[in-house]
Amino acid sequence: MTETILTLAQKLGVDVTAEGIETAEQLAQLRNLKCRYGQRYFFSQALSSGAALAFILANPQW
Repeated sequence: MTETILTLAQKLGVDVTAEGIETAEQLAQLRNLKCRYGQRYFFSQALSSGAALAFILANPQW
C-alpha cells in the first residue's frame, strides 16, 4: 500500500510525508521507496515551537 501511494504521488508531482516512523527499519524501507519526508517518534517526541526550531537548527542527520 505504501509503495502504491508513493508511486502515485511521485507521478502526480506531490510530496508525501510518511507518518508514524518509529524504527530505523521503517525509515530504511521508506528511503528505498524514495520517500523524502517523514515524522514521528523515531526522530523526536512532540516539541514546542521553540524547541522544534532549536532541533531543526541543530541539523540532525539520520
